[in-house]
Amino acid sequence: MDVTEDEGPTSQYRVTAGELRSFIERFERLEAEKKDIADQQKEVMAEAKGRGYDTKVMRKLITLRKKDPQEISEEEAVLELYKEALGM
Repeated sequence: MDVTEDEGPTSQYRVTAGELRSFIERFERLEAEKKDIADQQKEVMAEAKGRGYDTKVMRKLITLRKKDPQEISEEEAVLELYKEALGM
C-alpha cells in the first residue's frame, strides 16, 4: 500500500482505516469460529463423560498424542525419578 505524497494524509487514512477494519472483522470471525469449535469440543467431552469415560485422562491422552515419543519418554523418566525421590 504505497501512498504518494500528493494524495495527502486523508487518503492514506481512508485506505488504512478500510484495511484495519478488514483485519479486525476477519479476526472477529475467527474468534467466533474458535468459540464454536470450543463449544463442540465441550459437547464431545460431555458425551464421553456421559458414557462413563474419564475426561481428565482423555485430555492427558490428547496432550500426549501431540508430543514426540522421545519427549514423552524423557518426561516419564523424569517423573519416575521425582516420584522415587519423594518415596512415591
